[in-house]
Amino acid sequence: MYNIISDGIKDAMRKKDRERLAALRDVKSKLMLEAVRTGLDGNQIPDANVLTILTKLYKQRSETADIYAEQGRTDLEAEERAQAAVIAEFLPQPLTEEEIQTEVRSILSETGASSMADMGKVMGIASSRMAGKADGKVIATIVRSALNR
Repeated sequence: MYNIISDGIKDAMRKKDRERLAALRDVKSKLMLEAVRTGLDGNQIPDANVLTILTKLYKQRSETADIYAEQGRTDLEAEERAQAAVIAEFLPQPLTEEEIQTEVRSILSETGASSMADMGKVMGIASSRMAGKADGKVIATIVRSALNR
């Protein structure tokens, strides 16, 4: 994944695409920080960690764009949304609510979870399996609903 992002930076430089370049450079800098933190080379960072970083950056960009929209700063909002779109290209296709429910039912049957006391155990497994593919709040809502039945 790291190499794909590095190649994307080179392409953006050749095409003089400022927004794409800015977004990818930010991603690469966060990946380099992760590499230093874990003591790994940039291209050795596990894909799960890369997805976590990409998801976080995408959320930050989207939330910032929403704030700019509320303030009437359409120029800054457009820039943030464009960068969020670039980051989204590297994220896996999000799961539908139905797919999340199916996965949660599978986890419940595997673990034998049946009450809210098992929420933490189920959430730990669900969060790791669906990392980068589903929002944690949506997963928690579905797990809570399934355990309350």
